Parts: sequence; C-alpha cells; structure tokens
Amino acid sequence: MNFSPKKKASNIVLLIASFVIVSLILWNTNSFFKKFKEEERHKMEIWATAHSELLQAPLDADPGELPIKIFQNNTSTPMILVDKDGATKTHNMPEEKANDKEYIDRAIEKFKKENQPIVIDYLGEELATLYYGNSQVLNKLKYYPLALLLIIFLFGTVIFFFFKTNKASEQNKLWAGMAKETAHQIGTPLSSLLGWNELLKAENINPEITKEIEKDIARLETITERFSKIGSLPTLEKHDIVAETKNAFDYLKHRSSKLISFSFNTQIERATVLLNPSLYQWTIENLVKNGIDAMRGKGNISIEIAKDNNYVHIQVSDSGHGIPRSDYQTIFNPGVTTKKRGWGLGLSLVKRIVEEYHKGKVKVLSSGKSGTIMQVSLQVVA
Repeated sequence: MNFSPKKKASNIVLLIASFVIVSLILWNTNSFFKKFKEEERHKMEIWATAHSELLQAPLDADPGELPIKIFQNNTSTPMILVDKDGATKTHNMPEEKANDKEYIDRAIEKFKKENQPIVIDYLGEELATLYYGNSQVLNKLKYYPLALLLIIFLFGTVIFFFFKTNKASEQNKLWAGMAKETAHQIGTPLSSLLGWNELLKAENINPEITKEIEKDIARLETITERFSKIGSLPTLEKHDIVAETKNAFDYLKHRSSKLISFSFNTQIERATVLLNPSLYQWTIENLVKNGIDAMRGKGNISIEIAKDNNYVHIQVSDSGHGIPRSDYQTIFNPGVTTKKRGWGLGLSLVKRIVEEYHKGKVKVLSSGKSGTIMQVSLQVVA
C-alpha cells in the first residue's frame, strides 16, 4: 500500500490531463462546427448570386455553365426561395410538401432560427429571399458536442469510481493487515496464559476457576483465528448449524448481564450447511451484541431457527428501540452506526461473512418500537 503524496499528486495530474484532453477535443469540434457553418453560408451566398444572374439574364440568352453547375452541385442544403410576389420554390426538400403552405411556413420559421436569410437583389431592387437550413452533416455535427459532454460525464464517473474503488481496496488491505498483526500480537500473551493456567492447576485450586480460565483462553484463540482470516478466503466445511448457533448462544448467555433475558428456540433438530464455525460464531456474536446495545443492556434476546425449502433461517431478535426503515440497507455499510462510540464495522462484517464467504443472505426482517429481528439465511447441503 502506498498513501504517499507523490501517488496522490500523480492521480490528480492524470485526472486533470484527461479532462484537458477531452476539453480540447470539445473546443476543436465546436470550432470545426462554426467553420463548417461559415463555409455553408458562403456556398449559399454563391448560390444566391448565381440565381440573381439567372433572373437578370434575357430569356433568349445562354445562362452559361457556371450557374447551372452551382445549382446542380447543391444537393444537401434544404432551401426555400420566396420571390417578391410571395411565390415559393423548394430545393432539396420533399416534393410532396412543395405545395403545403403550413409546412412551408413552419420550415421558413425553422430556417430563420438556424441561419440568417439571404436577400437576392439587383440594383437595389429586392428580387427574392432565400431561406436555408442546416445540411444533414451540419445537423449531426451540432449534436456532436453534446455527445462529447456525455462522454466527459461518463469519463468523470468512471474515474471517480476508479479512485473510490482503489481507495476502498487500500483501506481493506490496511484493515486486513492490522487484523493479522493484532492476531500475531495476541499470540504471545496467549501462550503465556496457557502456561500460567497449567501452573494454577498444579496448585490444587478450585477446578471451576481454571475451567473458566480455559474457556476464556479458548475464546481468545477463537478471536485470534478470526482476525488471522480477515483478507483471505476461509475454509468451509459441513457443520450442523443448530449446534454451532447453540454454542455461540450459550457462550454469550453466560457472559452477559443478568438483566438480559436469553431464549433459544428451534423448529428443527439438525441442518447441515457449509460453514466456517469461527466466522459464523462471530456473526452471531455481532448480531447479539448489537441487540444488547439497542436495549441499553436490559431486555430480551432470542434466537429462532427454522427451515424453508433449501434454506435455514436464523433470526436474532431484541427488544430495543428499533431501526428506521430508511436505514435497512445502509446499516450494513462500513462506518454506518447509530452508536455514539461505534465504529460501524459489526454489521458490515456480518454481511461480508454471510454473503461473500458463505454465499448466504442477511437482512433486517422487521424493526419497530418493540424491537428488531435480524435474519441470516444459509443454504442447506446434503
């Protein structure tokens, strides 16, 4: 991982350079559009001049090849020629609409907005007015800058999500590294505790004391194992979900306040799932502790297990203050917490363990003033 200022500066430079390049393309396209529009107007002025020469020429005179060639070459620009008497003549427009006055009037208004009309005169006398619209090529170029703006937006979005994903990846690596280092640091005093407990046994003290110490040492070993597995794919094996849930429940029950009432109910005796017991117990622990925090240390916690088709559902209920419906999804995001001193990692870990590692589902089944029910669903295997 590298959080150095040089890396951040290079990312910013890359982002700015990318936007400059796209902006230059946009500016160049806009300049090309204006230039092309000027060239098209110049072409129309030439056409108007040629038409003026034809109007001035005697009826029996040869108009020459140049005016005729100018007329023949202009096949892309739609035009409406209105003479001094109000008669209209269309060019490069649908022939069936040539006598449709409403269509012609609408087209003239449209052409006025697109281009300045050209007055054809001779010796100060107005002979006709030429209205013309944009050619098909020019119309396509007109929308090209909009397409580029869309490209800039999409490009910026991709860059944003790239940097966001990159940052999240670095943070995940940091958390994984810290977790593994924590597991490593716990290992040394844990070995000493094992030795001290053996010495206590040799002193013939109350066996219940050393037995409880052994349970806590086993608990520390489990925590160490959990932290050591963060950032790597855990091994899943077939286990009885009912037994594993009961083990986690019993441990939490004996080490929680007497003000908490615990109840465990199951509709099935056994259900085999692919499971990592250590991580699964961590899931149950987080859900139960969240419930206890929501009840402020006093209330009812219950776990119910039921089977539906190919899934077994574990429901953890509490009698706390509940979760707003608007937070049902965001509550699983890292950093989101309703506690004043919470880190917002518990439920995000639950979601990752259940959905990413065990391919299951976790959700807020229901929540209200009477409490919250969280449901974990795992697929049953033969």
